[in-house]
Amino acid sequence: MKQKKKGDIAALLDYAGSRRVLTFLGLGLSALAMLLSMVPYICVWLAARDLIAAAPDWTEAESVARYGWLAFAAAFGGIALYFAGLMCTHLAAFRTAANIRKRGAARVMEAPLGWFDANASGLIRGRLDAAAADTETLLAHNLADIVGTIAMFLAMLALMFVFDWRMGCACLLSALISILSMFAMMGGKNASLMAEYQAAQDRMTKAGTEYVRGIPVVKIFQQTVYSFKAFQQAIEEYSAKAERYQGEVCRAPQSVNLTFTEGAFVFLVPAALFLAPGALEGGSFALFVTDFAFYAVFSAIISTALARIMFASSGMMLAHTALGRIALVMDAPVLKAPEKPKAPEGGRVEFRDVSFSYAGSEIPALSHVSFTAEQGETVALVGPSGGGKTTAASLIPRFWDADSGSVLVGGVDVREIDPRVLMDQIAFVFQDSRLFKTSIFENVRAARPEATREQVLAALMAAQCGDILGKLPRGMDTVIGTEGTYLSGGEQQRIALARAILKDAPIVVLDEATAFADPENEALIQKAFARLTKGRTVIIIAHRLSTVVGADRIIVLDRGSVAEQGTHSELCAAGGLYARMWADYNRAVQWKIKSAQ
Repeated sequence: MKQKKKGDIAALLDYAGSRRVLTFLGLGLSALAMLLSMVPYICVWLAARDLIAAAPDWTEAESVARYGWLAFAAAFGGIALYFAGLMCTHLAAFRTAANIRKRGAARVMEAPLGWFDANASGLIRGRLDAAAADTETLLAHNLADIVGTIAMFLAMLALMFVFDWRMGCACLLSALISILSMFAMMGGKNASLMAEYQAAQDRMTKAGTEYVRGIPVVKIFQQTVYSFKAFQQAIEEYSAKAERYQGEVCRAPQSVNLTFTEGAFVFLVPAALFLAPGALEGGSFALFVTDFAFYAVFSAIISTALARIMFASSGMMLAHTALGRIALVMDAPVLKAPEKPKAPEGGRVEFRDVSFSYAGSEIPALSHVSFTAEQGETVALVGPSGGGKTTAASLIPRFWDADSGSVLVGGVDVREIDPRVLMDQIAFVFQDSRLFKTSIFENVRAARPEATREQVLAALMAAQCGDILGKLPRGMDTVIGTEGTYLSGGEQQRIALARAILKDAPIVVLDEATAFADPENEALIQKAFARLTKGRTVIIIAHRLSTVVGADRIIVLDRGSVAEQGTHSELCAAGGLYARMWADYNRAVQWKIKSAQ
């Protein structure tokens, strides 16, 4: 039997946990508060009735003071109940938003690392953080206002028809026009525009994050205008969606809505003029004036009630799209752990007829790839861009799982190894290393949380970071990114190397680790490599062929397949793709600009 899909409110309350009860309590208190807010209007009618009946001797209207105190008590009680209700809904809303963020973060932690290639950090943050904030507004304010306004409207309907149903209908006419206007803005086909608006906002957030992070590269290559193009397009798309919704969809209905809700009194006056002659002839003109005074005062709250409905409905739409964005994170793939995990033995890495394709791609990234890196060997993956080098390396730690074939670590298929154990077997150094906004000590110790200060310092020294620590005021306790403390790309790379050294894993993956380093930093990084790779199985991804000349084996990948493999000397002698790449590399190194004679 197919499981019925939960509504938005039910889905949100699932995140509230034990505080779900507070939501219902808050909604009940809000409804009671709105019912109490009707009492002063009744008191006004009763006081006006007694005053008109006693005129001109006002002293006979002895109940007026009692009505006044009753109105004051009801108004004060309504405010107190509404405040208590909001306290309850806020407590539940804060817990809901916190649980959304916690569950989202937990789900992200279970996702394969390759999932983050297609889901940038700015996009994930926008989906979780901003979406959770939208749901918080709904539960803390909008939902209480919706329930309270429903209670208010039921009370209004009863009161409108209690005293004079004809004047009540006149007041209700403006409310009916307002509801139809709001449906024109938010109902039907226009409901999908909010989802398009949120999607455009997501794309703008992602493009903005990528643009800011890429500014150093943009400045190096002087590509400011071209790099800004994607960000500009995202902004323009978002602006177009917002202008379309506000201009084409909301302008006319909202104008009608505001005109009739703010001018509800306009419908009452013609009705009163029509009914006045009958009241005069029937001798009930005093009661008619009393009823008119009541509806004249009462019509003023119609616009307030309808405005609450409009804003609450907008909150419902935002929450609906927010839940959809949250679901994209909650539905992230989970890296499956084996039921009976096996323990790898040693640092041997083997690819057995491995094929892999990225989602949505018709061309395989890897096709029937086989090679072996024996324990303690250094194996380099080289080849043209797009050949599959990084993809092959990413299958070792299960950033992705192979479509067919097997990737083995220590003689065991990586899918049969517990993910935590597998990650303990491999240390990574990427070309774009990321450091946390915390101390250098904590950045390095992230690789092994139980490490001592002495062990962290030893790793930093082995990574040639002595000069970095020497220039910082607090040494390895200096917090990166605060008080003007920033490190260059090469310095960050050395900190990342210290992290990898401290991890002491039997397998090391180096992905263009010197790509952004200046000559001075590169020399220090190469010294750190010697310490890091000693006695370990090393997989190097490189475009700069001079860095892999001494590798035990070089695997040449082209269009996802192994074109050739062997040592540097063997491949040069073979005269194949590697030999041509080596010749091109040497020509590029020796290239010079000759001065004009």
